[in-house]
Amino acid sequence: MISPQVPHGGPEVRVPHHINDPVIRSERLPNIWCPGCGIGIVVGAYVRALQKSAIPRERQISISGIGCTGRVSGYLNLDSYHTTHGRAIAFATGMAVARPELEITVIAGDGDLGVIGGNHLIHAARRNVDINVIMVNNFNYGMTGGQHGGTTPLGARTHTSPYGNVETPFNIPYLVAAAGASFVSRWTAMHVRQLTAAFSRMMEVKGFAFMEVLSPCPPTFGEFNGFPEALDMMKYFRDKAVVDHNADLSKIAVTARPDDSVVVGNFVDRKRPSYQELLGDLRARVQAQGVAKK
Repeated sequence: MISPQVPHGGPEVRVPHHINDPVIRSERLPNIWCPGCGIGIVVGAYVRALQKSAIPRERQISISGIGCTGRVSGYLNLDSYHTTHGRAIAFATGMAVARPELEITVIAGDGDLGVIGGNHLIHAARRNVDINVIMVNNFNYGMTGGQHGGTTPLGARTHTSPYGNVETPFNIPYLVAAAGASFVSRWTAMHVRQLTAAFSRMMEVKGFAFMEVLSPCPPTFGEFNGFPEALDMMKYFRDKAVVDHNADLSKIAVTARPDDSVVVGNFVDRKRPSYQELLGDLRARVQAQGVAKK
């Protein structure tokens, strides 16, 4: 089967249907991401998880913020929302409380979620809001020129830390797990099958489900730190990634030392009442008390 499409306002062309066409706004392709960027891989894995999910597409919601990863929602053929910088989780929390039947996924970058919106991140995990949060971590503010941020490893060089970063970065999985998330994982853009499986699991979890995806960023972080070509950091992930689902999260911080391993896995998968469930129970108790008083 073929369908007409108009890429970027150009002349109409006819291309074959793809299995992911129902979920991807293919008329907006090709995407804007740089060669070697891992965001497209993350989107592909998320789309495959959506296609496998038993949750109807009309109940699937995508929310993103600002930055390179903020562009994701524009390529998804879902009810999608592009929010202000750092406020994607706050927006998602409000939607999840008002419409608890929805499956809401936030896809944003490390600067958006862990720095500008860091307060929303830890409190959503503390409350155990039933949403999925995917943090694509490329260790810098890629879209605005490659400044260092809250996840830039110690010693790593960026445009604003040309002699090496001196600020201790967040160990994101450790932070989110300590705050109370129901599901916490970390994979890299090289682990496509594991990403897809973890995304599927996140959609099943009733509570705050979080994943950090370590992603290459060749034009900014890569060129400063010995990964100038598109595949250099992918090869690094291949050689240095260690799968340990039972890892001590206090010891899995990503470093800039080339000999250190990168620990990945599904670290936390526990059941505790979600924020929506607790609100529903509270509402039922209040209503029952009101009836009893009458």
